[in-house]
Amino acid sequence: MTLPEPNFSHLLELRGPWGVFEHAEFATPRSEHGYCTDDVARVALILARQGDTSLSRDLGDLLRSSLEFLELAQSSTGEFVNRRDRTGAWGLSATGHDWWGRAMWALGTISSRCEDAQLRERSSRAFQRGTMVRSPWPRSMAFAVLGASEYLVASPDDVPARMLLEAGTATLDRENRSAQWRWPEERLTYANAVLAEALFAGGTVTGDERLVERGLDQLRWLLESETPRGYLSVTPSVGRGPRDERCRFDQQPIEVAAMSDACVRALSLTGDPLWRWGRERCEAWFMGDNDLGVVMFDAATGAGYDGLTANGPNLNQGAESTLALLSTQQHARRVAMSTP
Repeated sequence: MTLPEPNFSHLLELRGPWGVFEHAEFATPRSEHGYCTDDVARVALILARQGDTSLSRDLGDLLRSSLEFLELAQSSTGEFVNRRDRTGAWGLSATGHDWWGRAMWALGTISSRCEDAQLRERSSRAFQRGTMVRSPWPRSMAFAVLGASEYLVASPDDVPARMLLEAGTATLDRENRSAQWRWPEERLTYANAVLAEALFAGGTVTGDERLVERGLDQLRWLLESETPRGYLSVTPSVGRGPRDERCRFDQQPIEVAAMSDACVRALSLTGDPLWRWGRERCEAWFMGDNDLGVVMFDAATGAGYDGLTANGPNLNQGAESTLALLSTQQHARRVAMSTP
C-alpha cells in the first residue's frame, strides 16, 4: 500500500485572511474557531520541507504568510501567543508551551532549508529570539531540539542554538520507568515519538552516543508496543499506562505523523530496516491498515480525517490531521525516491 503524492488542495481551502483555520466541519473551515500558532507552525514546517522553489504560487504565499504569522505571534522574550481569532486579534499571553517548540522547529527548518535568502534571514531572527526560552514542558523542548538541530545544519557554530539543543536533551535525558515499560514517563500521552526522536537527534549533533542509543531504544519499544498485531495502533487520546487495559480509540493522525518523523530520522541515522518498516506502517495506517480497516483521508482533496473512532473515521478535516497526512506523504515520497 502506497500513499499518493502530497495534495495541498484542502490545506489551501482552509486558508483565511491571517493563516490556516484550525478546525473544519467536514471539509468546511470553521472560521469562528480562528487560528492557532501550533497549526501555522506545522504549515510552515511542511512547506519548508517541500522546498520553497518547488512550491506553487499559492503555497509560496502560504509559506510567507505563515512565517509572518509566527513573527507576529512572538513576544520580545521569545515566547509565542497561540490563539488568534477570526478578526486577527491575538488572545492570552505568550508562553513557552508546545506552540513555542513547534514554532522553533518550523523556524529552524526554514532557516536551514529554504533557498529564499529573505525567508532564511527573517526566520533566523525569530529563531534566535526564541533561543532565550527554556520551557518546563518536555514535548515543547523536544520540538525545539528538532528545530535547533535543523538550524545547526546551516549554522553549526551558532552558540545560542547549541545551548538550546543541549538544554533540551538534558531535559529529555530521563531513565525509563522499568525494564518492561521502557519509557521515561508514567503514561504515554500525545506526540510520544518526538521525545525519543529529539534524544537521538540531539545526541547526533553533540556526538553523545549514549543519548542516541537511549532515544533509539525508546522508539524501538514504542513501535513494538504500538504494533501488537503487525499494523500500527497508536496510543489513543486518553493515553495509556503500564497497567491499563489496552484502549484503541480515539486515535489521532498526529500520533502517526510523529512516529513517521521519528522512524525516518532513525532510518537515516542507522540504516536499520526496522525503521523503514515502521515508516511503512504509518503510511499504511492512513491507507486503511489500522484497527478498523478504514481509509483515513480523502484522496481527491488531500484532506486528513480528524481521528479514528470506535465507529469509524471522524470525517471532520481540520488543519492538524491534514498536515499529519501531508507530513507522512512527504516522508513516503522521499524514502521511495532514495531507495535504489
